Amino acid sequence: MASIPPDEAAENGHGNGNGPSPPPAKRPRAVISEAQIRAEFEHHEAGVARVNNGSFGCCPASVLDAQARWQRVFISQPDDFYFHSLQPGLLRSRAAVAALVNAGDVSEVSLVDNATTAAAIVLQHAAWSFAEGRFARGDAVLMLHYAYGAVKKSIHAYVARAGATVVEVPLPFPVASADAIISEFRAALAVAKAGGRKVRLAVIDHITSMPSVVIPVKELVTICREEGVDKVFVDAAHSIGQVPVDVRDIGADFYTSNLHKWFFCPPAVAFLHMRKDDPIASQLHHPVVSHEYGNGLPMESGWIGTRDYSAQLVVPDSIDFVNRFEGGIEGICSRNHEKVIEMGRMLAEAWGTFLGSSPELCGSMVMVGLPGCLGVGSDGDALRVRTMLRRDFMVEVPIYYNSRRVEAQEIAKDKNGDVVTGYVRISHQVYNVREDYEKLRDAVNKLVAEGFTSSKLRPSEKEMVA
Repeated sequence: MASIPPDEAAENGHGNGNGPSPPPAKRPRAVISEAQIRAEFEHHEAGVARVNNGSFGCCPASVLDAQARWQRVFISQPDDFYFHSLQPGLLRSRAAVAALVNAGDVSEVSLVDNATTAAAIVLQHAAWSFAEGRFARGDAVLMLHYAYGAVKKSIHAYVARAGATVVEVPLPFPVASADAIISEFRAALAVAKAGGRKVRLAVIDHITSMPSVVIPVKELVTICREEGVDKVFVDAAHSIGQVPVDVRDIGADFYTSNLHKWFFCPPAVAFLHMRKDDPIASQLHHPVVSHEYGNGLPMESGWIGTRDYSAQLVVPDSIDFVNRFEGGIEGICSRNHEKVIEMGRMLAEAWGTFLGSSPELCGSMVMVGLPGCLGVGSDGDALRVRTMLRRDFMVEVPIYYNSRRVEAQEIAKDKNGDVVTGYVRISHQVYNVREDYEKLRDAVNKLVAEGFTSSKLRPSEKEMVA
């Protein structure tokens, strides 16, 4: 008979329906050392300045080892794993997440692949509400202009197609304060409500992806309540592990965050939170229909067919990892924030530019303006410069083209008076060192010194035709 990995065996109840039994007492561990941190991430490609934790996250070796143990349990005896280990293990992970985000009950937490899947669950229900006549054609859905691309497309694929009017909040960037965000949100909400139209759903990011800005999400949720918005969905893909998350304090109807970006889980695992007393709790369904359909979203999400569930089973191991650091996850967040601001300011000074937002609107990521002489003039330019930095300089960093600004917002310029249209989004995670950012600094300085412009990487007309 296959066995559950040793540390899990005493804790998950073996599917007896009583939930996880209390974990055994663990000996206090010394605070993790710099050498141990390097060892945990020595599988990262050597020589690469990896200042892009935000896109794909990272996973330490100790958590990868725990994942491999679960994978072996499944492969060695899949029937026993399915009938006796999977659901108790998932319940243990869900309970860990519930405690982490201050959920009212473990039943309020479902584990899914990523925040995009969570968005599909929420938007699918909204689309059904339009199709079945609970919402009137033309009712509004509100979203930020800087909403994640996949979520924006999901909004159009699900609810716009079903009859919703989609209204965007045109956020300013660069942004100096939370008040500017709140002001634009109120103005867009007034547009959404114009003519007596009902706003059925507001989709609000906790931390936008590109450009990266920490949104005053609690304040925006409060505004939605005051203005009669039916439901609020917070897409917090980047939040857990970057900023404090208390779902009861935030007060949204739906809240999702990835655990593989900033919380050291392997890809892919996220959670979706919804209060158990919400009348529509029983109406939410996973978009992949399998045998657990109708048994509640946590169960539906816990079995969507034969696949690798190991990433969802190692959440407690990721918690064990973060607790090896002084201050746990709160300490990690604080130190990452301080370091990324320090490194962002170092880059801005070297390039004669500025940060894209004030420090209080940053978590563990910050936008830094590139010298205007680089001439980043399109999303294509941004992607080609990013590729060049990867291939020629071994620097991994996303580049953002700032194509949109709020009306009357002054165009930002660098110290030479050149318009700044390109920004790097730098991340700081526990494995990063100052040399990573110096490598990025020096690469950009070299390009500037050589008179490089983004136009040199653009395909010729002949290449475009081909």
